[in-house]
Amino acid sequence: MGLKLFIKDNWSLVVFELFIVLFILSVYWLDGFRNINTAIYTIIISLILTVSYLGVRYFFRHRYLNKITQLPFTMEDALQKNAKSPEHFQTEQFLQELYRVYQHEVQALYATQTRHEKFLNQWIHQMKTPIAVLELLLQEDGPLDKNSVQEEVERLRRGLEMVLMNARLDKFEDDMQVEQVNLKQIVNATINDNKRLFITNRVFPETHIDEDLTVASDSKWLKFILGQFITNAVKYTFEQNKRIIVSATKNESKVTLTVKDEGIGIPKSDLTRVTKAFFTGENGRKTGESTGMGLYLAKEICEKLGHELLIESEVGVGTTIILTF
Repeated sequence: MGLKLFIKDNWSLVVFELFIVLFILSVYWLDGFRNINTAIYTIIISLILTVSYLGVRYFFRHRYLNKITQLPFTMEDALQKNAKSPEHFQTEQFLQELYRVYQHEVQALYATQTRHEKFLNQWIHQMKTPIAVLELLLQEDGPLDKNSVQEEVERLRRGLEMVLMNARLDKFEDDMQVEQVNLKQIVNATINDNKRLFITNRVFPETHIDEDLTVASDSKWLKFILGQFITNAVKYTFEQNKRIIVSATKNESKVTLTVKDEGIGIPKSDLTRVTKAFFTGENGRKTGESTGMGLYLAKEICEKLGHELLIESEVGVGTTIILTF
């Protein structure tokens, strides 16, 4: 197979060499040389040189030709290095790099698929709780407790929003629309969306943001990020009558948004890992409701939007989340 491929690859060289021989003989003939021995000598020398060149060329190429004419059973078979010419060496380097890129894309795709499957399984398991509570409320005699129903519906809504945002994250660029966003309006809208959560936990929000302060961001994704910060702040504030303080300051070309709570805080051992996927830590095990995806999604969205996210915390004092635009 290697020799057959070599002949196919070099047949044009043989035809060209025959053309050169005929051209030289024609020049001899037109110049008046009628000696047949000279013509035969020219043909023989040309053939010897051509065959010698092709033989040496095939010697250096036969391993490479045999390699590419036999289908590999494993990737290691295809990536064996046996090039003996600059062209083949460059070809093998190209294949090595192509395989590295392919492996990177496959691993990224596998990681994304695994993350989606794990998150979906965990989310479905957690959504069973509010559904079970709603079923129990419906089975009770007497008037329906609307506040309890509303609370469970809010839990379902927040869960659905998170799984939807997780699904959209892979096509973030197609869904992104950066514009000048009024920061106070976004914060107030997020707080209003979670007002029942504040009332239920008896935690009070405070905002200190200028009316005309704007930032370049995507309003929908920014609202989701703030929602994660605020719900976490409320969820991990176990004592009543505590505050969630949201403030913003502008310093030259940067705007800094701070969400500060007076909750239980995050242990130092967990602080560097709270933005990793599915990490719940000590606090997550205390509530039993954490998916470990809220801060992970928030961090991923911040990176895609070009916002800087910093988390500071002290156990027993509270947590401060700093978002820099």
